[in-house]
Amino acid sequence: MTIGGVVLCGGKSTRMGTPKATLPFGPEVMLQRVIRLLGTVVSPIVAVAARDQSLPALPETVIVTRDEREAKGPLEGIRAGLSALPASIDAAYITSCDVPLLVPAFVERMIELMGDHDIAVMEIDGFAHPLSAIYRRNTLPHVESLLQADRLRPVFLFDAVRTRRVKKEEMLGVDPQLNTLRNLNTPEDYRAALADAGISNS
Repeated sequence: MTIGGVVLCGGKSTRMGTPKATLPFGPEVMLQRVIRLLGTVVSPIVAVAARDQSLPALPETVIVTRDEREAKGPLEGIRAGLSALPASIDAAYITSCDVPLLVPAFVERMIELMGDHDIAVMEIDGFAHPLSAIYRRNTLPHVESLLQADRLRPVFLFDAVRTRRVKKEEMLGVDPQLNTLRNLNTPEDYRAALADAGISNS
Protein backbone atom coordinates (compact mmCIF):
# COMPACT_ATOMS: atom_id res chain seq x y z
CA MET A 1 0.00 0.00 0.00
CA THR A 2 1.39 3.37 -1.07
CA ILE A 3 0.53 6.13 1.40
CA GLY A 4 0.45 9.89 0.83
CA GLY A 5 -0.51 12.70 3.15
CA VAL A 6 -3.19 15.38 3.18
CA VAL A 7 -3.12 18.51 5.35
CA LEU A 8 -6.30 20.58 5.64
CA CYS A 9 -5.29 24.21 5.92
CA GLY A 10 -8.65 25.76 6.74
CA GLY A 11 -9.61 29.34 6.07
CA LYS A 12 -10.79 30.32 9.52
CA SER A 13 -8.78 32.47 11.92
CA THR A 14 -7.98 31.55 15.46
CA ARG A 15 -8.91 33.76 18.38
CA MET A 16 -5.50 35.41 17.88
CA GLY A 17 -6.88 36.91 14.67
CA THR A 18 -4.41 34.99 12.49
CA PRO A 19 -5.17 31.95 10.30
CA LYS A 20 -3.82 28.84 11.98
CA ALA A 21 -1.83 27.86 8.89
CA THR A 22 0.37 30.96 9.19
CA LEU A 23 0.87 31.07 12.95
CA PRO A 24 4.62 31.25 13.70
CA PHE A 25 6.14 28.14 15.24
CA GLY A 26 9.86 28.63 15.65
CA PRO A 27 11.51 29.32 12.26
CA GLU A 28 8.41 28.03 10.43
CA VAL A 29 4.69 28.63 10.41
CA MET A 30 2.39 25.84 11.51
CA LEU A 31 1.43 24.60 8.05
CA GLN A 32 5.09 24.37 7.02
CA ARG A 33 5.94 22.46 10.19
CA VAL A 34 3.10 19.94 9.87
CA ILE A 35 3.95 19.30 6.22
CA ARG A 36 7.64 18.85 7.08
CA LEU A 37 6.90 16.38 9.88
CA LEU A 38 4.32 14.40 7.90
CA GLY A 39 6.64 14.35 4.88
CA THR A 40 9.22 12.34 6.82
CA VAL A 41 6.95 9.27 6.72
CA VAL A 42 4.57 9.64 3.73
CA SER A 43 4.75 11.14 0.23
CA PRO A 44 3.48 13.05 -1.64
CA ILE A 45 1.72 15.66 0.50
CA VAL A 46 -1.42 17.53 -0.55
CA ALA A 47 -2.30 20.85 1.09
CA VAL A 48 -6.02 21.62 0.92
CA ALA A 49 -6.84 25.33 1.20
CA ALA A 50 -10.06 27.31 1.21
CA ARG A 51 -10.95 28.97 -2.11
CA ASP A 52 -9.36 32.35 -1.48
CA GLN A 53 -6.88 31.39 1.22
CA SER A 54 -3.29 32.61 0.96
CA LEU A 55 -0.67 30.01 1.82
CA PRO A 56 2.91 30.39 3.00
CA ALA A 57 5.80 29.19 0.86
CA LEU A 58 5.74 25.40 0.57
CA PRO A 59 8.14 22.85 -0.94
CA GLU A 60 7.71 22.39 -4.70
CA THR A 61 6.77 18.76 -4.12
CA VAL A 62 3.62 19.73 -2.19
CA ILE A 63 0.41 19.52 -4.24
CA VAL A 64 -1.91 22.44 -3.50
CA THR A 65 -5.64 22.08 -4.08
CA ARG A 66 -8.73 24.00 -2.98
CA ASP A 67 -12.14 23.21 -1.56
CA GLU A 68 -14.77 23.27 -4.29
CA ARG A 69 -17.68 23.69 -1.89
CA GLU A 70 -17.75 26.06 1.04
CA ALA A 71 -19.11 25.36 4.53
CA LYS A 72 -19.00 21.60 4.09
CA GLY A 73 -16.58 20.94 6.94
CA PRO A 74 -13.78 18.36 6.93
CA LEU A 75 -15.62 16.03 4.57
CA GLU A 76 -15.06 18.45 1.67
CA GLY A 77 -11.38 18.74 2.62
CA ILE A 78 -11.08 14.97 2.68
CA ARG A 79 -12.70 14.79 -0.78
CA ALA A 80 -10.44 17.48 -2.21
CA GLY A 81 -7.30 15.96 -0.74
CA LEU A 82 -7.94 12.39 -1.85
CA SER A 83 -8.97 13.59 -5.32
CA ALA A 84 -5.72 15.53 -5.75
CA LEU A 85 -3.44 12.59 -4.97
CA PRO A 86 -1.69 10.87 -7.88
CA ALA A 87 -3.42 7.71 -9.09
CA SER A 88 -0.48 5.64 -7.83
CA ILE A 89 -1.33 6.47 -4.21
CA ASP A 90 -3.63 3.98 -2.47
CA ALA A 91 -4.42 5.92 0.70
CA ALA A 92 -3.54 9.03 2.68
CA TYR A 93 -3.04 10.03 6.28
CA ILE A 94 -5.24 13.10 6.69
CA THR A 95 -4.62 15.75 9.31
CA SER A 96 -5.10 19.46 9.95
CA CYS A 97 -2.54 22.26 9.91
CA ASP A 98 -2.90 23.02 13.64
CA VAL A 99 -1.16 19.94 15.07
CA PRO A 100 2.44 21.22 15.30
CA LEU A 101 3.38 18.48 17.79
CA LEU A 102 2.55 15.69 15.31
CA VAL A 103 4.68 12.59 15.93
CA PRO A 104 5.71 10.85 12.68
CA ALA A 105 5.83 7.46 14.44
CA PHE A 106 2.12 7.91 15.22
CA VAL A 107 1.40 7.97 11.48
CA GLU A 108 3.53 4.88 10.91
CA ARG A 109 1.67 3.02 13.66
CA MET A 110 -1.69 3.98 12.16
CA ILE A 111 -0.54 2.57 8.82
CA GLU A 112 0.43 -0.69 10.56
CA LEU A 113 -2.94 -0.97 12.27
CA MET A 114 -5.02 -0.25 9.16
CA GLY A 115 -4.68 -3.73 7.67
CA ASP A 116 -7.24 -4.31 4.92
CA HIS A 117 -9.69 -1.72 6.23
CA ASP A 118 -10.82 1.29 4.20
CA ILE A 119 -10.24 3.74 7.04
CA ALA A 120 -8.21 3.71 10.24
CA VAL A 121 -9.30 6.45 12.66
CA MET A 122 -8.38 7.34 16.22
CA GLU A 123 -11.28 6.94 18.62
CA ILE A 124 -11.11 8.04 22.26
CA ASP A 125 -14.02 7.62 24.68
CA GLY A 126 -16.34 7.06 21.74
CA PHE A 127 -15.21 10.20 19.90
CA ALA A 128 -13.57 9.69 16.52
CA HIS A 129 -10.81 12.02 15.31
CA PRO A 130 -11.45 12.27 11.54
CA LEU A 131 -8.33 14.40 11.03
CA SER A 132 -6.05 11.83 12.62
CA ALA A 133 -6.93 9.04 10.22
CA ILE A 134 -5.96 7.12 7.10
CA TYR A 135 -8.40 6.95 4.20
CA ARG A 136 -8.16 4.76 1.13
CA ARG A 137 -8.91 6.41 -2.20
CA ASN A 138 -11.75 3.92 -2.70
CA THR A 139 -13.74 5.79 -0.05
CA LEU A 140 -14.11 8.76 -2.43
CA PRO A 141 -17.48 7.68 -3.90
CA HIS A 142 -18.89 7.38 -0.38
CA VAL A 143 -17.54 10.83 0.50
CA GLU A 144 -19.11 12.30 -2.63
CA SER A 145 -22.47 10.67 -1.87
CA LEU A 146 -22.50 12.06 1.65
CA LEU A 147 -21.62 15.55 0.42
CA GLN A 148 -24.41 15.39 -2.17
CA ALA A 149 -26.86 14.37 0.54
CA ASP A 150 -25.55 17.10 2.87
CA ARG A 151 -24.72 14.43 5.46
CA LEU A 152 -21.52 16.08 6.60
CA ARG A 153 -20.58 14.23 9.77
CA PRO A 154 -17.53 12.02 9.15
CA VAL A 155 -19.10 9.31 11.35
CA PHE A 156 -21.53 8.64 8.48
CA LEU A 157 -18.52 7.73 6.35
CA PHE A 158 -17.02 5.54 9.07
CA ASP A 159 -20.30 3.63 9.32
CA ALA A 160 -20.48 3.13 5.54
CA VAL A 161 -17.08 1.48 4.97
CA ARG A 162 -14.74 -0.93 6.69
CA THR A 163 -13.35 1.24 9.48
CA ARG A 164 -10.65 0.31 11.96
CA ARG A 165 -11.31 2.30 15.15
CA VAL A 166 -7.90 2.67 16.79
CA LYS A 167 -7.89 2.90 20.57
CA LYS A 168 -5.69 5.12 22.70
CA GLU A 169 -3.91 2.15 24.25
CA GLU A 170 -2.68 1.05 20.83
CA MET A 171 -0.88 4.35 20.26
CA LEU A 172 0.72 5.16 23.62
CA GLY A 173 3.89 3.26 22.74
CA VAL A 174 4.71 5.72 19.95
CA ASP A 175 3.03 8.90 21.22
CA PRO A 176 2.61 8.62 25.02
CA GLN A 177 1.02 12.06 25.42
CA LEU A 178 -1.01 11.75 22.20
CA ASN A 179 0.50 15.05 21.09
CA THR A 180 -0.47 14.23 17.50
CA LEU A 181 -4.09 14.85 18.49
CA ARG A 182 -3.41 18.26 20.07
CA ASN A 183 -5.00 20.77 17.77
CA LEU A 184 -4.73 24.43 18.77
CA ASN A 185 -7.96 26.38 19.16
CA THR A 186 -7.08 29.11 21.67
CA PRO A 187 -4.13 31.40 22.50
CA GLU A 188 -3.57 29.23 25.57
CA ASP A 189 -3.32 26.09 23.42
CA TYR A 190 -0.82 27.86 21.17
CA ARG A 191 1.40 29.06 24.02
CA ALA A 192 1.34 25.63 25.66
CA ALA A 193 2.36 23.92 22.41
CA LEU A 194 5.23 26.37 21.90
CA ALA A 195 6.43 25.71 25.44
CA ASP A 196 6.19 21.93 25.03
CA ALA A 197 8.18 22.18 21.81
CA GLY A 198 10.84 24.26 23.57
CA ILE A 199 10.16 27.28 21.35
CA SER A 200 10.07 30.86 22.58
CA ASN A 201 7.18 32.95 21.26
CA SER A 202 8.99 36.22 21.84
